[in-house]
Amino acid sequence: MFGKEPENQAMASGQTSIIAQGCKFDGKVEVRGTLRIEGEFKGTIGTPENLVIGKTGIVHAKVTVKNAIIGGQLFGNITAENKIELQSGSHVEGDIKTKRLVIDEGVFFEGNCSMGAGQPKGPGTTAATPAATPAQTAEPVKK
Repeated sequence: MFGKEPENQAMASGQTSIIAQGCKFDGKVEVRGTLRIEGEFKGTIGTPENLVIGKTGIVHAKVTVKNAIIGGQLFGNITAENKIELQSGSHVEGDIKTKRLVIDEGVFFEGNCSMGAGQPKGPGTTAATPAATPAQTAEPVKK
């Protein structure tokens, strides 16, 4: 009974890959589960379930993930399918694209942030209705 619970929890949470403090890695990383970076990484990070950049982590990369928690430094653009959390003391230089963004007090962020699909959402707006141009709405001048 007790032996099955940790196995099921491991399957549900996936595996964790770590670039430890003191390690330097250049290249492209694609992992399943969680990627935790406490060292230095340069390159591309693709589609881990979760990315965690620890307080000592320094990342120079283009990042595409489902969720990210950033406590260290990130230099580069990041796209997260669900959520990005910038923890106190983190340093981010680059563009962010995500559905949900959490920024703690004491974060340095320089870049652009895009949330959502970019389509206007609200009552009375439809994508099928084109906007009228000035030429269509202007009345003819009478002499």
